Amino acid sequence: MRTRFRYFDTAAKPLMPKLKGTAHSEFLRTGRISRESRDWLADEKRYLTYEEVAERTELRLAAAGETTHERINSVHKRIRFPRVIFSHALNERPHLGYCHVTTAPATIGTKRTLWSFYMCNFTAEIGEDEEFFRRIRTDFGRMYFAVAIERDENGLTRLNRSLRDNGVLFRTSDPNEALKNVLMLGAPDETVREIIRKL
Repeated sequence: MRTRFRYFDTAAKPLMPKLKGTAHSEFLRTGRISRESRDWLADEKRYLTYEEVAERTELRLAAAGETTHERINSVHKRIRFPRVIFSHALNERPHLGYCHVTTAPATIGTKRTLWSFYMCNFTAEIGEDEEFFRRIRTDFGRMYFAVAIERDENGLTRLNRSLRDNGVLFRTSDPNEALKNVLMLGAPDETVREIIRKL
C-alpha cells in the first residue's frame, strides 16, 4: 500500500495576527492570566489538496521548460526548434512531474522519425510497458530525455520502440549533455554537427 503524502502551505498567513507580547510575558508584566483564545491557539497549517500541489508543480515545470527552450534556440541560428511546452504532474506524487519542451523530425541511422524532448524534476528508469517511469528517485535532481515517437493507426502519438534502446534516444541528468544531444538531433547537416561536437 502506498503512502499518501500530505502537503501544507508554508507561505500561508497565520489565521490571527501576532501579538506584540506573548502570553507568558503578559502574565509576568501584569500578574493576570490571559483568557483570550488567540493567546492559546497554535498556528494552524493549511494543507494543500493534490490538485493544488499538481497545479504548482506544473507551473514550475512549464517555466523551466520555457527557459530550456530559449537556451536551446539561442545556441546556433541555423538550429530552431518549435515551442511545444506542456507539463504534467504524476498522479500519486503531485510534487513530481515532467515537462515536454519540443518535438522535431530527425534522421536516426537510416530512418526518418519524430522525436520529443522532455525534462522532469526526478530521475527514473524509462519503462517498457504501461508504467512509463519506473524506480523514481528524487535525490538526483532533474532528468532530461528524448524519445522517438510515431503515430498509431488511430492517429495518436506513441513511442517508436523500434529505434535504439526501446525508443529512448538519450537520458541524462546533466543539462549540458542534454543540450548537446538535443542540438545533435536537430542539426540540419554535418557541418552544424561538427560545430556542436566541438562545444
